[in-house]
Amino acid sequence: MKIDRWKILWGVALLCLSALVYVFHYLTFRDPHHLFIFLVGDIAFVFIEVLIVTMIIHELLDYRDRKAKLYKLNMVIGAFFSEIGTELLRIFSGFDRNAGQVREGLACFEDWLGKGGGCEGYQSDIDVRRGDLKALQDFFLDKRPFMLVLIQNANLLEHDSFASLLWAIFHLAEELLYREDVEALTDADRRHIEVDIKRAYAALIAQWVDYMRHLRTSYPHLFSLAVRMNPFDPEASPEIEG
Repeated sequence: MKIDRWKILWGVALLCLSALVYVFHYLTFRDPHHLFIFLVGDIAFVFIEVLIVTMIIHELLDYRDRKAKLYKLNMVIGAFFSEIGTELLRIFSGFDRNAGQVREGLACFEDWLGKGGGCEGYQSDIDVRRGDLKALQDFFLDKRPFMLVLIQNANLLEHDSFASLLWAIFHLAEELLYREDVEALTDADRRHIEVDIKRAYAALIAQWVDYMRHLRTSYPHLFSLAVRMNPFDPEASPEIEG
């Protein structure tokens, strides 16, 4: 670990000043007994001071820093869902034989945003022949620049669940973009792609639910739009019906 030169100089200077004060105390009062008592008392308090600073104040500051960082991350996650995530949910659900089940589970926002959520334990059943795999490939090709910008954000990679989601989506995108004809897959290749879609789909649903909880708590006006644009609702519309 590299220690800056100025820190060493400051440390030496502070130790010298402390020694000078103790010398001044001794020359003034000529009482080494009380000087030693105060010295031991000060040293004993150092451990309490370390406890207060490192384990209480530091934790409070760290919590505040994490909260501020999470606020900024949720802004980026919101951009991700606006640009990619919501549409991906619609596309993925087109491959899912159990799409009706997840639509029912996520039909009532108040229920599935509560503890546990309406998608807890949900298992998708992916069949690439049900949806438009070529459209998914084109979608990834079109959104690749935006995805590359996201992956360059170091703070996002510290968000474990979202980082896992990004890696799952990137892997799926690469699998599809490397194939010249996704409509002529072998059975083995098709099963491989289905596993990749299922992995990304499960991570995307979980992240979307977490993000919706955040909107409901912090931004009710954005949550209202999210309710109207529910990607699991085939009749979703941004317009407010009277």
